[in-house]
Amino acid sequence: MPRRTAQPDLFSTDDHPGLHIAGIDEAGRGPLAGPVYAAAVILEPDCRIVGLNDSKKLTALHREALSLVIRERAVAYCIASASVEEIDTLNILQATMLAMRRACEGLSMQPDRALIDGNRIPTGLACVAEPVIGGDATVAAIAAASILAKTARDADCMVLHQRYPEYSFDQHKGYGTKVHLERLHAHGPCPAHRRSFAPVRRLLELAAGL
Repeated sequence: MPRRTAQPDLFSTDDHPGLHIAGIDEAGRGPLAGPVYAAAVILEPDCRIVGLNDSKKLTALHREALSLVIRERAVAYCIASASVEEIDTLNILQATMLAMRRACEGLSMQPDRALIDGNRIPTGLACVAEPVIGGDATVAAIAAASILAKTARDADCMVLHQRYPEYSFDQHKGYGTKVHLERLHAHGPCPAHRRSFAPVRRLLELAAGL
């Protein structure tokens, strides 16, 4: 059997001494509404942030607190997004890759290498890049990026809630929960909904008599 490449440990010493390594992760591929977000973070090799972990394993309050620490201690960070229109035009995978590329390109310094959470790499990056499956739980810079992307997207959902309170975006953050689907059927899609996603597309087709 082929030998598996060992994944970097979240609290290990830096595997690339002297290099600026950017961790990149996304948030919001699955929801039915809103942009998809991505963040890129460069940390000092000896930076240890207590409590840092995959954003999905943290409470909302913990993520918010850590996001402030990450912004303060990061060598560089950038949060970017791809719009609902871009998602519907490109598809969600390509829009996610676009948001990741924008985050990397938006860093205030050029990284020597980018570590991307998952099994795909955005095209067109100006630096060497490699995918890290499960990287948000094993690589500190990716974990930090996951937190910044998630908190930025959650903040955007609160704005959507203020704009479209009938959908309760503050509760479900755009995911296809029972509450969200009930509100979607009751009120129809709003401009923030992703027309290319099946539950939204079906409602539009029904409204058009297709």
